[in-house]
Amino acid sequence: MVERLKNFIGGQWVESSAASTIPVHNPATCELLAECPDSTRADVDAAVRAASAAYDDWRRTPVLSRAQYMYRFKALLEDRFEDLANTVVRENGKTKDEARGEVRRGIESVDFAASVPTIMRGYKVEDISSGIDETAERQPLGVFAAITPFNFPMMVPLWFLPTAITCGNTYVVKPSPQTPLSMQLVYELLEELDLPEGVVNLVHGGREASMAVMEHPDVVGVSFVGSTPVAKIVYETCAKHGKRVQAQGGAKNYIAVMPDANIEASVANIMGSAFGCAGQRCLAGSVVVAVGDAYEPLRNELVKRAGMLRVGYGLNESTQMGTVISAAAKERINSLIEQGVTEGAQPVLDGRGIRVDGFEDGSFVGPTILDGVEPDMTVAKEEIFGPVLSIMHAPDFDSAVDMINQSRYGNAASIFTSSGKYAREFKYRVRAGNIGINVGVAAATASFPFGGQKESFFGDLHGQGPDSIEFFTDRKILIERWL
Repeated sequence: MVERLKNFIGGQWVESSAASTIPVHNPATCELLAECPDSTRADVDAAVRAASAAYDDWRRTPVLSRAQYMYRFKALLEDRFEDLANTVVRENGKTKDEARGEVRRGIESVDFAASVPTIMRGYKVEDISSGIDETAERQPLGVFAAITPFNFPMMVPLWFLPTAITCGNTYVVKPSPQTPLSMQLVYELLEELDLPEGVVNLVHGGREASMAVMEHPDVVGVSFVGSTPVAKIVYETCAKHGKRVQAQGGAKNYIAVMPDANIEASVANIMGSAFGCAGQRCLAGSVVVAVGDAYEPLRNELVKRAGMLRVGYGLNESTQMGTVISAAAKERINSLIEQGVTEGAQPVLDGRGIRVDGFEDGSFVGPTILDGVEPDMTVAKEEIFGPVLSIMHAPDFDSAVDMINQSRYGNAASIFTSSGKYAREFKYRVRAGNIGINVGVAAATASFPFGGQKESFFGDLHGQGPDSIEFFTDRKILIERWL
């Protein structure tokens, strides 16, 4: 019998009040893994009330004691490392190595949270006026929540939850209903920590649960990662209801390759960027801009290397690229490839129609490379979120920068070059929040904010790093004089 998932509210696993469920499938095998409840506003309200009830006592818990939970949490995650990675593969379709990388990144966020006692300190000035001292003290705010995506079901919630609760807040996570099993397992580990009831809560569901989180009067802030259209809704809804919000949107990440670049090394990096996680990364390289004479050798090497990738089921250790998330995603990606071809792009490597022995019904899209792409084509402008790489040709560096800056997205951009001059000009002029210099995936570590500009991010404070401390606390100013 297929498991119907439960919510975790007030320290207990409880049934959702929802009558309907959302099926959770393995995208490679089509196996039905679980039924995810499409939780209601009443379920969200119960979780927020539990978090609100826990807040005062949790806030009064010394910050060093709160941080101790993070050390124990990390140990539990390490103990279940392979189980977590396998869960990510089964529900998301990643390869085993990609899933291990995701779990490792999630654990790094827990490491960062353990440092909260050091970095959430305030500041003070004596004699700001005669006999008067002024102090800024950091304080938690209450109940925060996260609405998280399918593509990194284990890592992204851990960008937020550990830091939030170590700062003294309580928390609610609403994971993607397409990939809820990773958080189900993470919360089983959180349950083992014996945190006070209500400090962490988990509510499964779709749109109704998400809207309930954003509109609930007792939620003070929301973190979101997903597509740009939904990020806009999250930003506008949370702002309307007076909440703090950080909404990470979609991306169209460009990679410039200069004639002086090491082509072999560049291609190795671009391969991981474009086709890692089947292109379902918000930092995935989507468009390569070959500058000048780099064009022909770069294109030929990319086609050669991409054509050799072993596509298959992620739990097979030899697999180099897994599935996309669903049959619907496969259909959408294939239609965008077709639209690119209709608009004049040449499919020099076409991943449509790929078949994997033993997994004929799986949601596989093979590595695809479109050549001759122009800036006004759909595939150059719109997020595909699949293993599709477009190649554009620029005559010189300035033209390449102009092409990149035309994009309405600004999540990441990279350049491959041996020139320090070009590298500095690139990072100085390109309008993107994460810049890679001879790096294909410009992913910030947990102690740095995850950047994003233009329509890739809505808000003021990014996830991770010092920004997260700012987001999850407020400064109270104390001005005192003793007579």
